Amino acid sequence: MKYSQQIGMLAVLLMAVACFLPWSIIESKQLTITGMQTVGTSFGRPGLFLLIFGTIGFILFALPMIWAKRTNVFVSALILAWSIRNYILVSTCMFGECPVKQPALYVLVVCAVVIQLMSFFPRIPVGTKQ
Repeated sequence: MKYSQQIGMLAVLLMAVACFLPWSIIESKQLTITGMQTVGTSFGRPGLFLLIFGTIGFILFALPMIWAKRTNVFVSALILAWSIRNYILVSTCMFGECPVKQPALYVLVVCAVVIQLMSFFPRIPVGTKQ
């Protein structure tokens, strides 16, 4: 694909923005869960992992070397797995309370899928044999 690297980099940036938006709301405790702020829960900061590996993925999308493209497939798989983990963790009902899922949680997973797909289609200059 001609624009796979640019689309992948854009998806990483959108994922980084989604880490700071509300992922879910627990209405009974009046808690808003984001990727960087999970006060009142034991979730930690699940968006931090995505920001670190998203930065690595962004750099790997920008580098035109073959080893960077191969490494990016692995990094993108980690991002996808962690995003699915976050979706399950943050949206699961606990002790009879079901949180209200927010659009940013869906954006997070969609961006991770796009990042993974774009890592499968690297733009690599092909040299001619002499």
